[in-house]
Amino acid sequence: MAASTNRALVVYPAAKSPPSRASDGPKRSLDARLDEAVGLARAIELQVVRAETVRVARPVPATLFGKGNVETLRGIIADNAIGLVVVDGPLTPVQQRNLERLWQAKVIDRTGLILEIFGARARTHEGRLQVELAALSYQRSRLVRSWTHLERQRGGFGFLGGPGESQLEIDRRLIGERIARLKRELDDVKRTRALHREARRRVPYPVVALVGYTNAGKSTLFNRLTRAAVGAEDMLFATLDPTMRRLDLPSGRKAILSDTVGFISDLPTHLVAAFRATLEEVTEADIVVHVRDAHHPDSAAQRDDVLAVLGELGLGDLAADGLVEVLNKIDLFDPGERDSLINQAQRNTETVALSAATGEGCDGLVRLIDRRFENSARPVRLDVPLSDGKTLAWIYAHGEVLGRRDDSEAAHLSVRLSDADIGRLRHRQRLH
Repeated sequence: MAASTNRALVVYPAAKSPPSRASDGPKRSLDARLDEAVGLARAIELQVVRAETVRVARPVPATLFGKGNVETLRGIIADNAIGLVVVDGPLTPVQQRNLERLWQAKVIDRTGLILEIFGARARTHEGRLQVELAALSYQRSRLVRSWTHLERQRGGFGFLGGPGESQLEIDRRLIGERIARLKRELDDVKRTRALHREARRRVPYPVVALVGYTNAGKSTLFNRLTRAAVGAEDMLFATLDPTMRRLDLPSGRKAILSDTVGFISDLPTHLVAAFRATLEEVTEADIVVHVRDAHHPDSAAQRDDVLAVLGELGLGDLAADGLVEVLNKIDLFDPGERDSLINQAQRNTETVALSAATGEGCDGLVRLIDRRFENSARPVRLDVPLSDGKTLAWIYAHGEVLGRRDDSEAAHLSVRLSDADIGRLRHRQRLH
């Protein structure tokens, strides 16, 4: 059988770690990390023939792995007609080239694989710009095969291209010019997004953002709460572009629910920078809902990864004090474990245990969101010209009017409003 770049070997290089301390936080299991790497490979329809965890006591500068492991893996690659090796960790350009020569197969690292997935999945203009910017920044640091991503069939950025494809060195100056052009285009997109946010403030509904580790069930929950049809699959990074829909709350309030890109451990630094604009929706949210896969063996470690990214976005205070936490996928637990998890969640007023797949517990989340908006309201005194009927109608729709006195020119109101709605009202009045 001829080797094919669709037949893949996934290798997780497990570093020999020092004795753990309690302060280090939850550790990932090796099996779960390898499973995640396999899931990433399958997310772009690679056929994963073998998956191996390889202990790396001391990284070898030339090949990362020691000589014995390199030889063992070479045998696996040859015996199984494998044309692509995914190393679930960072590789230097030298290591990547040397391993390709020794194994006679294409080699990509975790960054290349995630960029390939993002390139295949991004749908919006902004998403494509961000992915290409990240890919070019990555390519600039190493010898690159060709501009194959401009004529791709699978999608992605051509890191999977094997021997036999036309090999072209990309001129660094051309990459630099393209990066500069992409940054200008992204600046334009960011300005457009800012205008959209201004428009939403005038609508205006408060924003609830769903965040969480990739494949935690955010899109399934989004669809359940808004009756939308956003793509939701049991697949890593099924959602890359932010989506928004209206959410009707029991009190009659309305909110905007935002589904965002999933977070992941060891996200390539190129992508953290490139997707900061996508995650700006989270920084603008009135409430952030952290969706966790409670059934995942690394749920606690995934939680820490999400909180770390929120901290990088400047949302550390919100992560510490203001998150609503959702323990999703309770339908996958045995009855006894499921009941214990529900009881645990009920002891914390900011936590809800639910199943986005079956709908169990989702009403409790909606009630909690509604209660959060209600509890954030405080009484304020407002003077509104009687001629400004739209603003008066808005106040009655979004606040609880405690009292009103009219004179010949204005309505003098005492109203309970949330801080978010007070800000929106001030914005409305500045526009008049």
